Amino acid sequence: MIYTLEDFIYEFENICDMGWIKTHRAGPTGIGKTLEDLLGIPENNIDGPDFGDYELKSCRLNSNSMLTIFTKTPQPRGAANTLRMTFGYSSDAYDNDEKVLHSTLSADRFVPIADTGRSLKILCGPTKISIIAEDGIEYAYWTREQLKVAFEKKYKNKFVYVKALSRGLGSNEEFKFVEAYEVSGFDYEAFVDLLEEGRIYIDLRIGQYHGGIKHGQTHDHGTGFRIKENDQPLLFKVNKRLV
Repeated sequence: MIYTLEDFIYEFENICDMGWIKTHRAGPTGIGKTLEDLLGIPENNIDGPDFGDYELKSCRLNSNSMLTIFTKTPQPRGAANTLRMTFGYSSDAYDNDEKVLHSTLSADRFVPIADTGRSLKILCGPTKISIIAEDGIEYAYWTREQLKVAFEKKYKNKFVYVKALSRGLGSNEEFKFVEAYEVSGFDYEAFVDLLEEGRIYIDLRIGQYHGGIKHGQTHDHGTGFRIKENDQPLLFKVNKRLV
């Protein structure tokens, strides 16, 4: 187990010297699980430091995999239902003809919604981030101040951000850990810039409840702001290489 930044640097240098290491878990979370095991950090789902004052993050170099930065249902109240009923489509995932809306939106272009003939995009305005259709009508939004408060609350801690080369797939994936950085100070303006550039995406995952008293009603499975794994350090003001 490590307790200080100095402990981490010492142990991580040894891990780098180990060369290629087989993943301890198949799938996207394999890199984090493998690193935690090697550092002796117990796995947990608590939103807080992994050692000392630091949260531990990791990514595969040159990866196009996406990470969820944050999830937040848009405003106004009922916006998710409006989006589903206006732009949704039937899906084989359900045993009825009710609509679902699954799409990854960007600010740099309109994204076609299945075979509906409609399209949506993100618009970054002076006071809010909006979801608009091709006719320019706004169907949902988040205020900039609301997002700023939410993001700064979530990313209030300091982070150690580790990068690794990757080869192989699934349970046969291997990692070669090569770099580590200290990052801190969530940069909300950088977040907005990346969103405007189309490098942060908004995932709509709006479906319906299965069974129970809400059966068939709109269910927002987590409208998420997402970024490519390798771009995540760009969200922070301090980015200092440790190893």
